[in-house]
Amino acid sequence: MSASHFELLLHAARSQPEPPRLLFVFTVATLPPDATAEQKQRFKAGDGGELEPAIVVDKDPHAPTTFEALTAESEYTGKGWRVVFVAGLSGQCSSATSAQQTEHALDEMVEAVRHGNFGRYVAYDSRGEPLGFFL
Repeated sequence: MSASHFELLLHAARSQPEPPRLLFVFTVATLPPDATAEQKQRFKAGDGGELEPAIVVDKDPHAPTTFEALTAESEYTGKGWRVVFVAGLSGQCSSATSAQQTEHALDEMVEAVRHGNFGRYVAYDSRGEPLGFFL
């Protein structure tokens, strides 16, 4: 059995001389208040909508072992999610990232996702399938 995309991401992060913090922004699908009838119908069928950040977390790259484990942990929040965006945050000059740096990076990531600027992040659906976005 071959490794999943997520497992390859974890392996790449873990193999760095200074493993980065992994940043996760889990999103839910929402409808804008001015959605058309067609958009509402598609949304009801499980398609379309806007991605709104719902859960943010940072992890040591050794903490999640599989995508399934990450998903199981996210279920404790009680928030169903549709897409998770992932990024790595490296320390500087052999120093681990501080809590303040990590929080700042997560805030920037949340704002980027809110504005649809998520092309630099890895994205997965709730089954662990990697996603590509075409704008």
